[in-house]
Amino acid sequence: MPHDIVILGVFVADAAFRCARLPRLGETLIGTGFALGPGGKGSNQAVAAAKAGGDVGFIARIGEDTFGAMGLATWAEAGVTPMVIRDPARATGAAGIFIEAAEGRNAIVISPGAAAAISLADVEAEAGRSPRRRWW
Repeated sequence: MPHDIVILGVFVADAAFRCARLPRLGETLIGTGFALGPGGKGSNQAVAAAKAGGDVGFIARIGEDTFGAMGLATWAEAGVTPMVIRDPARATGAAGIFIEAAEGRNAIVISPGAAAAISLADVEAEAGRSPRRRWW
């Protein structure tokens, strides 16, 4: 099924922690807030493009786990067609985000999980299922 927009990217579950300031190495702080939700720059772009009215396909790799289910639900709600490979051997990626409340500075650690295994063959397989498109 062809799409006007196809995005290759990463989905991760974002675990965002708010605190008065960023912790120093080896330090433990009490946070002021926490949120767990969908993330990954490519996935976020796909969701935004679909919500803006685009016909969007998203190429990625996710695990067969709770975070992968979060990605599928996110794309379904936004109207994104998931062109994803479910990888039972790897977990879906996750990111730990520490946000300084006063200035909004952040520190992020990402573990891409299944997304780290995406390959040119994955992209070519999807291209073979769709009519030729211009990529730019």
